[in-house]
Amino acid sequence: MQELTHSDSIFINFIDHDFGGPGGHGYRWINIKRFRLSADAPSDLDVIAALIANIQFRDDYAGGGVDPDGTRHGPYWTQNVTADAYRAITRDDATQTLQSWAGQHGPLPSSLEDALEREVHPTLRAANSIYELSDLGPESFHDWGGVHIDFHEFVVIDRQESSLTLLVAADD
Repeated sequence: MQELTHSDSIFINFIDHDFGGPGGHGYRWINIKRFRLSADAPSDLDVIAALIANIQFRDDYAGGGVDPDGTRHGPYWTQNVTADAYRAITRDDATQTLQSWAGQHGPLPSSLEDALEREVHPTLRAANSIYELSDLGPESFHDWGGVHIDFHEFVVIDRQESSLTLLVAADD
């Protein structure tokens, strides 16, 4: 199986940016986890399966962080997330989904726009392939999995840079 090496993580918290009024941030955030993958990495689905097997994947995204023995991933039981649950999407569709989600409560502060342009958009532009985690439905939720109103997850593969980025955009 393909081995992935976690290289770094970036957390963009909307509450850190001045929306000019209460609640504009909507308690939203974007978590970016970057991995190195070997130049001879197998198919995209094999790479996604390796991501799911990686310890960094075991994150509930609700303040608990990575749990080595974790059984939760976002709102789902980890066992319910398989490589087949990801569907290939276009760069434009991924960008549109993120822009719609980010702007759902009105215009974004320029500081947040700058952070997204620095950390998110270049990753999407450089991608050879992008996969979005399908909505697995409430039957796949873990015991408190409904905590996120919105949960968007993308796996971004850049073969030229031998990298994989797990990009999660959600709310508290």
